[in-house]
Amino acid sequence: MPSMPGEKTVPNLTVTRSAEIPDALRIARAKASPRLGPRLLFFSGGSALNEAARALKQYTHNSAHLITPFDSGGSSQVLREAFDMPAVGDLRSRLMALADETELGHPEIVALFSHRLPAQDARAAQAEFAEIEAGTHRLMRAVSQPMRRLILQQLASFSEHLPADFDFRRAAIGNLILAGGYFSSARELEPALFLMSKMVAVLGTVRAVADVNLQIGAELASGDRVIGQRNLTGKEAPPLTEPIRRLFLSDGAREIPARSVRLPKRNRRLIERADLIVYPPGSLYSSVIANLLPERVGRSVAQRSVPKVYVPSLGTDPECLGMTLPDQVGALLAALRADLGADCPTERLISLVLCDSGHVGAATAREITARHGVLCITADLAQAENPERYDPVRLCDALVSLA
Repeated sequence: MPSMPGEKTVPNLTVTRSAEIPDALRIARAKASPRLGPRLLFFSGGSALNEAARALKQYTHNSAHLITPFDSGGSSQVLREAFDMPAVGDLRSRLMALADETELGHPEIVALFSHRLPAQDARAAQAEFAEIEAGTHRLMRAVSQPMRRLILQQLASFSEHLPADFDFRRAAIGNLILAGGYFSSARELEPALFLMSKMVAVLGTVRAVADVNLQIGAELASGDRVIGQRNLTGKEAPPLTEPIRRLFLSDGAREIPARSVRLPKRNRRLIERADLIVYPPGSLYSSVIANLLPERVGRSVAQRSVPKVYVPSLGTDPECLGMTLPDQVGALLAALRADLGADCPTERLISLVLCDSGHVGAATAREITARHGVLCITADLAQAENPERYDPVRLCDALVSLA
């Protein structure tokens, strides 16, 4: 833009700083006043980040979590098949992880929303739900008015749409309440999530990356296609026998163009305000890349000049068949560039790969930098008793140090 007479032009500046991991001063500052803590944004799904999310409440109440609603496994699949709705299980579990469980919050509501009905006996599961819906169950009686009345209204809305053959086994009560809120809100997910956030005093923001009822599909190396998240993870279906070439959105039968599913403005604003953008541990394709598929995700990330860090999973990911860590970084970049074009500079999309020192050696770190121009650093991040999982406190220390 040309300068007006009398104005001084100021060149664009890129400001960098040295980062120490862990940074004791930044950590202490965040813990001293989490209400003013850094704005960390996660593209996430699944349960891999829930332990870290619980720990994160000690550092900041300003984290934001964009969650995939495309899950098709477990109890979420039962709801999707019965009601033709987005998946809510991952959203509910992240809300519970970020809920204020102190006396200042509502731990009794968290206990109710986290409760699962019996897994084996269908009649027992249905009978327990009837007790909860009637307000006589011990968990419901523990909830004081007027919150109990509000929860019962959502359950009544759920029951109004209930098919006669619905299977209640292993259903999470919070999922059923979210489903009821979805119907009460003219089949919109965001109002139901907002209401549940207020009910349990969530210390952060949890949203679906897009309020749509779709599946994900994968194009494999051979050109074959697999539709449905549950068919990719190797948990409820046999693991893939060939690598994934790319991920796409689907209506359950065919591919849906990314341009038809746009990142909502409310979520773009979350990215615009972020102090750190994180691609966190979890299934690479169905939990992380799935959140990058809607139009304007890559563009919004590229426009924000803050650190952007990829934290790879520690265990074996069945979705990453035959892929090295540099390959995984390449898959993330390809998904982001699908919204921008192949010439988008890497540093606008990923600034850093943060790895556990026990899992990634110097040679792999150098290869990531050589192939992608991304710095890879290592730190002691894994649990001592379970090296395949991140230590929540160490991971939060590292992320807050980078923000």
